[in-house]
Amino acid sequence: MTGSDVTGHDTQPAEPAGEKSTARRVDLGQYGLAAFMIVVGAYTIFDAARLEVGFADPVGPRVFPYVIGAGLLLVGALLAVATSRGSQPEPEEGEDVDLTSSADWLTVLKLVAVLLFTVATVNLLGWAISGAVLFAGAAWSLGSRTLVRDVLVGLVLAIGSWYAFHVGLGIPLTPGVLDGIL
Repeated sequence: MTGSDVTGHDTQPAEPAGEKSTARRVDLGQYGLAAFMIVVGAYTIFDAARLEVGFADPVGPRVFPYVIGAGLLLVGALLAVATSRGSQPEPEEGEDVDLTSSADWLTVLKLVAVLLFTVATVNLLGWAISGAVLFAGAAWSLGSRTLVRDVLVGLVLAIGSWYAFHVGLGIPLTPGVLDGIL
């Protein structure tokens, strides 16, 4: 009895017709991301080592970049090892995501335009006004239709962050046309 049991059924599992061999696929995107993370982490550590530090501060400004750089190196190395072992990301299967629809390029272009406007006008208008325009413009391009509320919320956030940086952290942001008022 070769290939069948006592009842006459085939004991060998049949391969489905047209199925190809399951060879492991190399995910170059994951290797690229791992390499990018390692390069950025190494540069962060290199750049932090070149910082001029006074002797009065025991912790110094190097600690945070060292931690971030080491974390990037570690995560990049772990991603490379996981990729070499065959780990692959799973596609999104959320019920609120339509994988067949294309990207909304009009929204992306609106956001880019608002961001470029902010970059171009922040020195002239100042952070308080440019930040408010940034918030209101981003909200508008993402679908909000309450312009007055968006501008008011943007002003509160921009002025609040201006004071948080200027007073709280001692980092002066440009006041622009509101110089002397803020």
